[in-house]
Amino acid sequence: MSDIPENDQHMPLVSHLTELRTRLLRCVAAIFLIFAGLFAFTQQIYTFVSIPLRQYLPAGATMIATDVSSPFLTPLKLTMMVSLFLAIPVILHQIWGFIAPGLYKHEKRIAVPLLVSSIVLFYTGMAFAYFLVFPLIFKFFAAATPAGVEMMTDITSYLDFVMTLFFAFGVAFEIPVAVVLLVWIGVVDVKYLKKIRPYVIIGCFVVGMILTPPDVFSQTLLAVPMWLLFEIGVLFGGLVRKHRDEESADNDAQPPAPLT
Repeated sequence: MSDIPENDQHMPLVSHLTELRTRLLRCVAAIFLIFAGLFAFTQQIYTFVSIPLRQYLPAGATMIATDVSSPFLTPLKLTMMVSLFLAIPVILHQIWGFIAPGLYKHEKRIAVPLLVSSIVLFYTGMAFAYFLVFPLIFKFFAAATPAGVEMMTDITSYLDFVMTLFFAFGVAFEIPVAVVLLVWIGVVDVKYLKKIRPYVIIGCFVVGMILTPPDVFSQTLLAVPMWLLFEIGVLFGGLVRKHRDEESADNDAQPPAPLT
């Protein structure tokens, strides 16, 4: 039995565009449905996200709002972003549903684990930022505040700061998936990745410098996990490549089907 895509008939371009539009509308609908469910809790969501900073504010100090509409719009903006993050499984599922018919069976066997892993790793990166990185950063900032300066952060500035870090750590934790995918499709091999390891480490610190606020502390907290995740990706990439080579060898060893 030949290993061909399940959907071996070429769909017209209009059908592809129609399906793409339908899946995009489903993604948008999922985001707004989640937002509608969270709308009543916008203030509580912002309070929860601001805990890592508020617990290190000096006694009697509070966060401030320098714009008239900030107390309302900033929690609303945060809730929309949270809705987008929570809808990521739905978005990736719709992407998978769109591309899956054109994949071979052996491609689907690795695509599904990569899809699930990407979702788990993205949320893991955000949790890592919230529970480990944020407390360390804000504790450091509070301790480094000069004498005579009272630490009072604007709520909009805080939102921009934490969302940048959430996104940076969420994307950074996708490195193992990216490495495994590149090795699996044959763009790079494991030996080459090991050879360029020193350059990758330097690149991790450069990316940390670009994606995080301009302080060495947060840059290091992003760069080091990125390097470790790269090593994990190299490890699993080697296992995936070995498994694929074994499958290819088995297929080559099989005798051809008799002619009828």
